[in-house]
Amino acid sequence: MDERKLRDLLRQFRSGKLEEDALLRALRSLPFADLEFAKVDHHRALRAGFPEVIFCRRKTVPQIARIAKEILKHGSDLLATRATPEIHRAVRKIDRRATWHEAARCVTIGGRPPEGKGYVLVVSAGTADIPVAEEARVTAEMLGARVKTLYDVGVAGIHRLLGHRDVVMDARVVVCVAGMEGALASVIGGLVRRPVIAVPTSVGYGANFEGLATLLAMLNSCASGVTTVNIDNGFGAGYSAALIAREG
Repeated sequence: MDERKLRDLLRQFRSGKLEEDALLRALRSLPFADLEFAKVDHHRALRAGFPEVIFCRRKTVPQIARIAKEILKHGSDLLATRATPEIHRAVRKIDRRATWHEAARCVTIGGRPPEGKGYVLVVSAGTADIPVAEEARVTAEMLGARVKTLYDVGVAGIHRLLGHRDVVMDARVVVCVAGMEGALASVIGGLVRRPVIAVPTSVGYGANFEGLATLLAMLNSCASGVTTVNIDNGFGAGYSAALIAREG
């Protein structure tokens, strides 16, 4: 339940349209609901502005379905990351609005309407980085950010990036998703005066160490204004980018 829905409940109660018992029932499971295997945080939206997100990896489909049902019961939006088609089918049985984002591996229901005039730009160095980039895009859009994407513009062909210089420099915040040596984040950081969120991916040959080399390269960027999240963490980058865009 987010702040808007809570305020609506209180308005209904004050106007006499909602009985006291009904209001108490609506608030009874706050701040969290105990499902034994999970404690669903219904205060998350009030504290942080967005409901709890389901990270699906290593959860069973029945567990995910029960968590999703509990979140939706309070009228909240739903974002499930690292999902599968099987998880989408299970959530869709609960709510037919469930949307499957194949490239992003996410399931969504609802989402905030776009706010403001600025946009988040999600950039990928290569095509292989697109799944992580799409996770960032879907997450940012769920939080109400306007998002543009620019894919496969890595440093091996830097003219591809420079050919879109205006869209890069006009962004409010740039999410840069790259594997291999991760050089694209430093290049973009040297071009723009906006925050750059670097996302190292596990794309690369053996000495890349499944993204560790990229992570270290991004952490050691000589470009100012580059902040790095964890390996393959498109969700974290998209969430942060949306918060920055909202405040900007």
